[in-house]
Amino acid sequence: MNAETLVIGYGNADRQDDGVGWHVLKHLAEKIGSTIPEDPGAPIEISSEQVDLLFILQIFPELAQTLAQYKRVCFVDAHTAEIKDEIAWSELTPAYERSPFTHHMSPKTVLSITATIYDHVPEAVLVSIRGLSFQFERELSPKTAALAEEATQRIWNWITASPPSA
Repeated sequence: MNAETLVIGYGNADRQDDGVGWHVLKHLAEKIGSTIPEDPGAPIEISSEQVDLLFILQIFPELAQTLAQYKRVCFVDAHTAEIKDEIAWSELTPAYERSPFTHHMSPKTVLSITATIYDHVPEAVLVSIRGLSFQFERELSPKTAALAEEATQRIWNWITASPPSA
């Protein structure tokens, strides 16, 4: 991967709005003149001068090695009713967060691992988009699809308006 900025979409693209990260990556890929596989299960690793794109099912500890190579990272995921904003934009700092699920890790926790092992913490944000339907299908609900397009533009503005410093 070549860029100084990485956008990571994560979630289950086969569970409708839970796959919003995949759809945002698809929109971002179009902005850099690229395409992603139509199968959300296929690996997505796209590199360009402006941004690298990565889609994963969930956050995992080994991701720390990848994060250590970047100056900026944007995580993109779906959220439900516990977050009031339709599109939540949060700056992240490394912190261990306990999870009631054995297979779940937060972006803050993987940033903490990155800081501990690699002594590096990229500037990091989490863009969380409201999901309304989590059925077994790949198309987003209409409302979440509109939010995904809006979030894509906000992320693109972040990528292009505030380039990493040398």
